Amino acid sequence: MIWNFNPILFEAGPLHIYYYGVCFALGLALTYGLTKRHLREKKLPVETLDDLTVFVVIGLILGARLGHVFFYEWDFYREHLAQIPLLWKGGLSSHGGILGTLAGFGFYFWRNPSKDWRSYADSISVSSPLMIVFIRLGNFFNSEILGRPTDMPWGVTFERIDSVSRHPSQLYEMTLGLVLLALLTWAWNKGKNARQPGFFTGLFFFLYGLGRFDLEYFKDLALHPDLGLTTGQLLSLPLIVGGAWILVRLRGKK
Repeated sequence: MIWNFNPILFEAGPLHIYYYGVCFALGLALTYGLTKRHLREKKLPVETLDDLTVFVVIGLILGARLGHVFFYEWDFYREHLAQIPLLWKGGLSSHGGILGTLAGFGFYFWRNPSKDWRSYADSISVSSPLMIVFIRLGNFFNSEILGRPTDMPWGVTFERIDSVSRHPSQLYEMTLGLVLLALLTWAWNKGKNARQPGFFTGLFFFLYGLGRFDLEYFKDLALHPDLGLTTGQLLSLPLIVGGAWILVRLRGKK
């Protein structure tokens, strides 16, 4: 497959609207809508979600940007600090986004300790794979996060970058998001009222961390010289361990 797509959806003078931005906004909107549906099924007040969303989205964007800066390109940005706020020039980290989301989520419930934060965390976790799907679709439009060279028939040549046939790692992660969405939704429908609060949060962290760790092997990224792992794999390990710890802690509880 030859991919030479213009990442700009619309432009008028200095105004540029990118497919990535549209995908990001659409993912947020659909995740919000699905989370609201889950909260109604659990008979939780959906008004809380409106206030919570402000903190979560701010944390998501700040965390994703700072994660990219410090996890992946600090050697560049420490010499160009003024470019850190320039989000429109690209550079977001999914692991940083998760950390930022957790920070925004935690800050909101720290200010509102009487609310059942675990049930809200579960509802958001079941919906979150939608964000993975649309963000990775946006990455594909941008011809970024390239895969390793391959001679497999489904290889993609990103002509805006080079003439090498590569694994479409963006589409692999998009598929991971779809699989997670299906599995978590199935588990939610089977046992949303029979599971301990926190179960779906732990399940999401564990499955996403495990899937992301495996898919990193298909990306054209440098390995840590001592550990033989990519930065993404190292950042996925806390998700795997943390998710497994939550599930083990909940096992045996009614």
